[in-house]
Amino acid sequence: MHFTSEHRLDDGVLEREFTLGEIPGILWTPASASAPAPLILLSPPPLGLRKTYPRLAARARHAAADGFATATIELPGSGDRPRWPAAEQARADLRRAMEVGDPVSDEIIDALILPLVDKSVPEWRAALDALLSLPEIGGPVGYSGGVISIGTRLAVVEPRISAAVLFAGSFVPRAMFEEARQVTIPLHVLLQWDDEGNDRQAALDLFDAFGSKEKTLHANMGGHTGVPQFAGDAAAQFFTRHLK
Repeated sequence: MHFTSEHRLDDGVLEREFTLGEIPGILWTPASASAPAPLILLSPPPLGLRKTYPRLAARARHAAADGFATATIELPGSGDRPRWPAAEQARADLRRAMEVGDPVSDEIIDALILPLVDKSVPEWRAALDALLSLPEIGGPVGYSGGVISIGTRLAVVEPRISAAVLFAGSFVPRAMFEEARQVTIPLHVLLQWDDEGNDRQAALDLFDAFGSKEKTLHANMGGHTGVPQFAGDAAAQFFTRHLK
């Protein structure tokens, strides 16, 4: 991990950009901490860190106020990372199907999501190795965000993640339902009921499939970007209960 810049935000949170090989990322740490801070991994949507920075930074600052460090990395094929032609083709196929009102086939969903999961999860695990080697970062570790299939896979294969907040706002391949049954950590799932880019029934079925003994579904009316503040506050309280 190589830090490329750092500065203090107006509330004292330390923001540092870094690279991990070819992967850009950002780490936020609380203004002051007497001990290594627990860590929350903030997974961005596949739109690029530049476009999603305001939302990510707001979540990071909120988490820092509760004593958490947070970190994010650029997803494969997003932002300034090399183009990924197969992913671009899958997104184009998805747009065409939705524009003409055709059902989104399993083949399109698999081509769009499964390669992204396969590429992203090892990168998140490598980032976690590097982050936990820093003296100011400690466990336990939480995961927050979408694509929900990335969070599902990480919850299965990464034992250092103790709890997760998952955003039900992306298509779910059928293969992920079997993986969901292997998830055992506490989960808090956010679902926007009118999310135009989300298969609501698939999100409900995935929640039902999760094997966790403690899992909460927090559903609210509204579209993809309309998550109400109280829902975000509930997610923050969830992490405080499980990571502090």
